[in-house]
Amino acid sequence: MEQTKALNALEPFLALTKSASSPRAAADLITRATSAPNTFVFAELLSAPQIQALSSSEEYSSHLTLLKIFSYGTYTDYKSADSLPELNEAQTLKLRQLSFLSLAKKPADLTYANLLKALGLETPRELEDLVIAAIYAGLVNATLDPYHQLVAVSSVSPLRDLQPNSIPAMLTTLNEWSTRCVSTLADLEKQIAKIKAEAHKRHKEETEWTAHVEKLMEDNKTKEKEEKSGGVFAGVGRKLGMGAASKRGMDGENEDNMELDDEDGDDERQTRSAKKNKAFKNLAGSFGGFGK
Repeated sequence: MEQTKALNALEPFLALTKSASSPRAAADLITRATSAPNTFVFAELLSAPQIQALSSSEEYSSHLTLLKIFSYGTYTDYKSADSLPELNEAQTLKLRQLSFLSLAKKPADLTYANLLKALGLETPRELEDLVIAAIYAGLVNATLDPYHQLVAVSSVSPLRDLQPNSIPAMLTTLNEWSTRCVSTLADLEKQIAKIKAEAHKRHKEETEWTAHVEKLMEDNKTKEKEEKSGGVFAGVGRKLGMGAASKRGMDGENEDNMELDDEDGDDERQTRSAKKNKAFKNLAGSFGGFGK
């Protein structure tokens, strides 16, 4: 969205290139385009024939160099170059904002100290004002961290032009990235296949173990049934055995009692016979005394 806005802002200046027939007019057009609000991309203006013609002008070729810096350079490039036109306030702010977009690609460089040096600012307050202006302009999404002296950038609008001959290097980087992606995908597929194989193995082992446990439980139930059936008949047998043994015991006891009774009877009969014999003897003695 910001890129479309920037391209639309550049359209009037592209139309004016057709009438910029002199180097002075082309140089003035560059100054006006780089000072205008919302103009942040300059590739189309830079490629216009009337603007490229400034390379052969000894007096205004520096304006062409300045436009190149606005297109894909930085504020440091401007300060290190010689014989470039002086920047007005709007141009200075814009070039610093564009330079901040380029620096935002490397989060490690976004300390207050690095940014102050790269953007030619004197105080942290000036830096914070610049970042806030870039945020409100939609150039970046960022937060300021004054305590740690850092600027945290979360996103950057695509408002910088590509440097000449940068496409082959970009293609090389993209090819390397693509190769890493393919390698990563291959590794992921191997890991997925390994995980699936392990899951299948675990499922098989769990199924076998469940079947084994169910078989053991079934065998245990069958064994318990058999033991219960055998126990009933064994109990009946034990009861029958105990009955017979009891009967035998009673019969033996009766026989012993009968024998004891017989022995007692014999003793009593012998005692009575002895008593009778003694009585007869006594009577006999009595009768003998009367005769004398």
